[in-house]
Amino acid sequence: MKRNKDTEVKRTLRIDCAELRVREAVEGEARSRTITGYAILFNTPSAPLWSDEDSEAREVIAPEAITKELLDGCDIKFTMYHDRQLILGRSNKGTGTLEYFVDEKGVGFNLELPKSPNGDEALELVSRGDISGCSFAFTTRYWDSDFVERTAKVVNGATQIIYTVKAVTGVYDFTLAADPAYPDTSVEAREFTAGLREFGQPEAEVSGTDNEIFLGQLREMRIVASRKLI
Repeated sequence: MKRNKDTEVKRTLRIDCAELRVREAVEGEARSRTITGYAILFNTPSAPLWSDEDSEAREVIAPEAITKELLDGCDIKFTMYHDRQLILGRSNKGTGTLEYFVDEKGVGFNLELPKSPNGDEALELVSRGDISGCSFAFTTRYWDSDFVERTAKVVNGATQIIYTVKAVTGVYDFTLAADPAYPDTSVEAREFTAGLREFGQPEAEVSGTDNEIFLGQLREMRIVASRKLI
């Protein structure tokens, strides 16, 4: 498969969501089951996508990358631990049990947890502070400068690279995360980082499973990052 600027890469990014909490109950009512927080933060540098003696790369989501109109056109599932079987809420084309809003800080949400074992578990873990992070999955076109802008500067002999995501093509889930590291520390993210650090031919043919195709795309991104800016 030959990749070009229209090739999409699906990414999962996790953020520290210190404001993740259970909304206070109205006086006289039972314990609130609504959790609130931010699933996406704008202008917030990620932890290094990779870091070595020669270069370091981070990622930033620009405010213009995600709009209310974009979200209203997506099917977004709110899950636990990115497990599609542990659905706590959903917004399909702007309607459903998941409420969200976009402001200058990022994408916030309100979600009334279901009265189910999974909902009870989520409520207890958020109330206790055992879960303090959120993450989201999205797609963008890393090889199209209209979608992702790459900038670099040399600091103390090492190249510092920033990928600024200016547009995304879809948002697929918000999730509660026990470990609020950013980027995600799941298997997918480890593959992403490993792929970024590998070198290969930009127009190489990729065959096999979707995972092989995915890693081939990531190798391409690492090659682009290694090139000098004019």
